[in-house]
Amino acid sequence: MSDVTVRQFANDVGIPVERLLSQLHDVGVSLKDADEKISVDDKMRLLDHLSSKRGASETTSTAEPKKITLKRRTVTELRQTSGQGPSKTTKAVSVEVRKQRTYVKRSVITEEVQQAAEQKAADELSKLTDEQKAEIALREHNERKRVEEEALKVETERVAEEARKAEEARKAEDEARRAAEPRKPAVPVVDESEEGRKKRAGEKPGTPKAKKDGKRVKVDQEVLQEPSEREELHITAEKSSLRRKKKTRSSGTVAPRAPQHGFEMPTAPVVRAVGIPETITVADLAQKMSVKAAEVIKTMMTMGTMVTINQVLDQATAAVVVEEMGHEVKLLREDALEEVLDRGKSAEGEQVSRAPVVTIMGHVDHGKTTLLDYIRRTKVAEGEAGGITQHIGAYHVETAKGNITFLDTPGHAAFTAMRARGAKATDIVVLVVAADDGVMPQTKEAIQHARAAGVPLVVAVNKVDKPEANADRVRQELTQEQVIPEDWGGDSMFVSLSAKTGQGVDALLDAILLQSEVMELRAVKDGPAHGVVIESRLDKGRGPVATVLVQAGTLRKGDVILSGYEYGRVRAMSDALGRSIDEAGPSTPVEVLGLSGVPKAGDDVVVVVDERKAREVALFRQGKFRDVKLASQQQTKLEDVFSNLDEGKLRTLNLVVKADVHGSVEAICHALTALATDEVKVKIVTSGVGGITESDVNLAVASNAVVIGFNVRADSTAKRMIDDAGVDLHYYSIIYEVIDEVKRSLSGMLAPEFKEQIIGLAEVRQVFNSPKLGMIAGCMVVDGVIKRSSPIRVLRNNVVVFEGELESLRRFKDDVNEVRMGTECGIGVKKYDDVKEGDQIEVYERVKVARKL
Repeated sequence: MSDVTVRQFANDVGIPVERLLSQLHDVGVSLKDADEKISVDDKMRLLDHLSSKRGASETTSTAEPKKITLKRRTVTELRQTSGQGPSKTTKAVSVEVRKQRTYVKRSVITEEVQQAAEQKAADELSKLTDEQKAEIALREHNERKRVEEEALKVETERVAEEARKAEEARKAEDEARRAAEPRKPAVPVVDESEEGRKKRAGEKPGTPKAKKDGKRVKVDQEVLQEPSEREELHITAEKSSLRRKKKTRSSGTVAPRAPQHGFEMPTAPVVRAVGIPETITVADLAQKMSVKAAEVIKTMMTMGTMVTINQVLDQATAAVVVEEMGHEVKLLREDALEEVLDRGKSAEGEQVSRAPVVTIMGHVDHGKTTLLDYIRRTKVAEGEAGGITQHIGAYHVETAKGNITFLDTPGHAAFTAMRARGAKATDIVVLVVAADDGVMPQTKEAIQHARAAGVPLVVAVNKVDKPEANADRVRQELTQEQVIPEDWGGDSMFVSLSAKTGQGVDALLDAILLQSEVMELRAVKDGPAHGVVIESRLDKGRGPVATVLVQAGTLRKGDVILSGYEYGRVRAMSDALGRSIDEAGPSTPVEVLGLSGVPKAGDDVVVVVDERKAREVALFRQGKFRDVKLASQQQTKLEDVFSNLDEGKLRTLNLVVKADVHGSVEAICHALTALATDEVKVKIVTSGVGGITESDVNLAVASNAVVIGFNVRADSTAKRMIDDAGVDLHYYSIIYEVIDEVKRSLSGMLAPEFKEQIIGLAEVRQVFNSPKLGMIAGCMVVDGVIKRSSPIRVLRNNVVVFEGELESLRRFKDDVNEVRMGTECGIGVKKYDDVKEGDQIEVYERVKVARKL
């Protein structure tokens, strides 16, 4: 079809020319004059624009109401006549009638009925067994397939019928057109003369000549004009297109048109690749599969799991649901950020020698801190409460032999986890064993931690200056633990020393440096630093403070660091002596200020390029931890319900624990929760690092908990709240006292035990039968005292034959409450008449006895 002008196209469409030019301008067609020609591509762009605009207007249209209420009010007047004759009166009464009718759209009613039917079906589905559900699902699938096949068949027949009717109508139209046209000569008359032949030789073929009335006239063959161009819209399953169709008429015939229909039904279900992260909600999972959340919930109901739309699913459960609904599962790896950090740790560069990191381990009071004091020439042990180290200390020592970094770990049993963490961050373990005590239980634990970390042992036999010291016994006991000295054919270095006098300390340092040379300890100095948190605490004036051991690279002031869930910029750094420094190399312990919160001891510390990346990773870790915890709680909720049924008689001691450093908090919580039994348990409501605040007191009041402060105190606001609310607050500085005090409290919560205590014994000498009192036994009290209110047992040949209580106790004719040893009395046993001479009546009491853990 040739292009037409804007004016002609406007006339064909039936709209003004100015409006057509405006619409063309909206779609980007620059036509300004009505006589300019418009191309087919421009028409297609205009049609697509108008179609999309019409669809959006239909989608957003809200003009049509769902419900219409019509009100109608009519007033009529009734006249009532009363009386007769002259006294006849007429009274007018007005009657008002109000009518109201409400018309509801049929689609709204249909939707409500459909929702009610779906709800009823869901209720009935929840009552069925798995076999019944599977049978119903199969039946519905077959029925749905049958309906689709019938619908496709009906649609095919309808299209064929429309094509047949269109063909019949076209034929009838052609017959009518041919009947209305004038008849023309079928064969024209041709001039057969020579002149006519010559003329025909120069003419174009197909141009006939005719002769009429003896004259030669030119007769033109009928040239059928093409009908005006028509534009028809055909929508198929692939796309919408504007097709132009030409009708060609030759010899009175019109080419038939092929029948086409607009829409095609999908031949197969759409299978999508669904990416599943580690945790996902039901709503997000439904959105990824392009289905309604109700379908996902229904599928999980058939699988035997009741969920809500906002419930968090773990990755394994979500994968099963996706496969059940016929889609492909694509497990997402969300640790891409963590991989970037891991690549930063393994930065390449020139490696240099570094100082060894040495951990001092051993039993309580075997001289670990005293040995370190002598090396550093300070008195750390005096600053520790009770002379016991209660948190990890990291110290960088410069000696004549070389630099060494020492980690001093506590030796108390409650700090097992801290010692394990210290062993993992170290290169060499110095095991301190007292020569007078030998190998103790915590000495064996230290050996196990060192083996688990895969680090060599250097044994320091301490206190050799004491008269009762026996170094050979220590060697023999350690040999039983597979720690064999070098001079006995083993691989462990043994050094005898005295931390008090300094004897053998230089030999220990030489052994440490020799072991480090053998290990060839090296690290990259230039580059981003990474290390580990040795200890952390919350300082009231400086905020979160973390003791970081730099393992590789150089940590500088101003670097952005990431540790666990916390991040921040290094505002200040100080060494082991408290001096401010600007950078720290490998194997250097420093105190770092500037983190957003208190990190956990043992968390990795990594230098990140910018603060935005550090915040992104920290928030990702927090959300991941929260989602995983929530998903695991959802899975174990049903198990908790059944376990709580058995804990109805369990008594709980709620505690709020605050300490100065994170390691102490961890150790105290672990030690206290280990005190739980089948009848009582310890519940840590909350624990943290820093002083006792107002929120801690509010939590203690709400949960009826006892507040424990370990080397921390409550602020002024918290003190006033504690006094007003009467909260039980205890301060401690030694972990032994915390454990003992809580143990005594738990002992008081235990249900008391009752023990029987015999208080008297009477022998039956004679039996009397009283008409009023029944059988009376005349007895002699041979031991203790007989009380009327106490329970008794009747013994015959030292065998209990009856157990009950006294009905009467008399001395002569008087009723008495008790009879003492060596006195005769008359005893009436309640509900027992078979007392015989020679029997013994035993009187006892139940005494309450307190229990202990």
